[in-house]
Amino acid sequence: MKRYEALADDIARSIRSGLLKPGERLPSVRQASTARKLSPATIFQAYYRLEAQGLIESRARSGYYVTRAVATLPPEPETASRPDGESRAVDVSDLVFEILQSSMHRDVVPLGSAFMSPRLFPLDRIGRAMASAALHLDPWSTVDDLTPGNAALRRQIALRYLIDGMDVSADEIVITNGALEALNLCIAAVTKPGDAVVVESPCFYACLQSLERYGLRAIEVPTHPRDGIDLDSLEAAIERHSPRACWLMPTFHNPLGSTMPEERKRALVELLARHDIPLVEDDVYAELHFAGKRALPAKAFDRDGQVMHCSSFSKSLAPGYRIGWVAAGRRAQEIARRKLTSTLNTNVPAQIALAKHLERGGFDRHLRRLRSTLAEQQSRYIATIADAFPEGTRVTRPAGGYFLWLELLEGADTLQLQQRASQQGISIAPGPMFSASRGFRNCLRLNCGHPFDARIEGALATLGKLAKP
Repeated sequence: MKRYEALADDIARSIRSGLLKPGERLPSVRQASTARKLSPATIFQAYYRLEAQGLIESRARSGYYVTRAVATLPPEPETASRPDGESRAVDVSDLVFEILQSSMHRDVVPLGSAFMSPRLFPLDRIGRAMASAALHLDPWSTVDDLTPGNAALRRQIALRYLIDGMDVSADEIVITNGALEALNLCIAAVTKPGDAVVVESPCFYACLQSLERYGLRAIEVPTHPRDGIDLDSLEAAIERHSPRACWLMPTFHNPLGSTMPEERKRALVELLARHDIPLVEDDVYAELHFAGKRALPAKAFDRDGQVMHCSSFSKSLAPGYRIGWVAAGRRAQEIARRKLTSTLNTNVPAQIALAKHLERGGFDRHLRRLRSTLAEQQSRYIATIADAFPEGTRVTRPAGGYFLWLELLEGADTLQLQQRASQQGISIAPGPMFSASRGFRNCLRLNCGHPFDARIEGALATLGKLAKP
């Protein structure tokens, strides 16, 4: 156990035993560092972990406090999903479109949105960099590195891999129009219509929409809300169905928020390598961790170039700019060729602007603020859900990202709840959106990436009333 984990567990025991009372102020980072003989960074990591668990909350210019309603916080989901293990055609696009269309209005409370508040990003700074890039654009930059992307940006992305101890060459990185294009290019490169693809249960609805578009079949594998996909079940599915690929989100999974421990990620990559199955790794939320450094992706354990690691700046720095990438391993040239025949290129001024921003170090300063904000928001959302929702509701405690997965009582119908909430100007993402078999009818995903204010608090209170039997 790491030092910050041991410290967080020690404080958590003190809170749950009543030694630390609801509303009580914790020692400052400096005080705790001196008393415990630990670095300030370790104290911050422990406090972020406790925030993610909903046990403490940060108050601006005041410090950290025990959450006011610790004793009544809802329990976490404890069991993995139980899909039937069949390989099936996917038909979710109509449902997803209908639900998303009802929430695409600024006056709707965006609890069902897939995006955090744009107010949390340094868009003015990125905008100035974008304007400068466009004004001083080298005409030849519009054709240099046409399909793989801007060389300076690819170098900056490769450097970020290097910081995490990963040897990823800039030559294997292809810049794309957001992570979704990267994911689509990857899955198209390793499958043909009628093939089966392993996905988590539940999984992000855009993954299911892509499988539907390409005529692929989904094999849903049990997934735990804390530790991710079950490897024994995955191996059984491989032996039974011989899938052509896996499309997984091992870190801060959408919608569950789960993160596979590193040793399980290593075992995942080794398992797939034994069966010669490529992994399409969706890793768009990894920079939004609350404690310590970011979790290593499955890509870190790849030895034969089978893992295609997809990410973007849309969730961490520049929403709307649609700058993503794939570290495609041995398939980099094939992915680049596919992009050449589809979208050809990605916005050149936006690539240059982001490369300049990364070179100047602004990204990491922004991330430190963003992570702290998201951790604080998560704890406030969970505390409000504890007050508003029916007894027996279970809520995940992700250690990063901005989604919460709620399990309501058996018999609850979140599709009906979505319709009723929509009439009140509130959007939610009901569980069946995240399943090829339309499961998880008593579950929903909530977005806690919007600043907690009276409007959000009122919407959660209304939603809790609507959710009561």
